[in-house]
Amino acid sequence: MAIRVNLDVMMAKRKMSLTELAEKVGITMANLSVLKTEKARAIRFSTLEAICKVLDCQPGDILEFIPDKKPE
Repeated sequence: MAIRVNLDVMMAKRKMSLTELAEKVGITMANLSVLKTEKARAIRFSTLEAICKVLDCQPGDILEFIPDKKPE
C-alpha cells in the first residue's frame, strides 16, 4: 500500500507555483518539495490544514491511498 501525494495536481488547478504556495503556507520550499515528490514520511495536520486552506481543497484532494495489488 502507498499514499500518493497529488499536490502538483492541485497546484496546477489553482495555477500556483511551489514558491507561492510555500510562502502562503509558511513552510520552506525544501519541505514542500519533499512532500510534493512523495519523499515525506509524515505531515503535520497543521501543515495539511494550511495547504488545504490556501488551495481551497480537502485533504483527500491532496492525499490518495493506493492499495497493494493482489497477486493472481
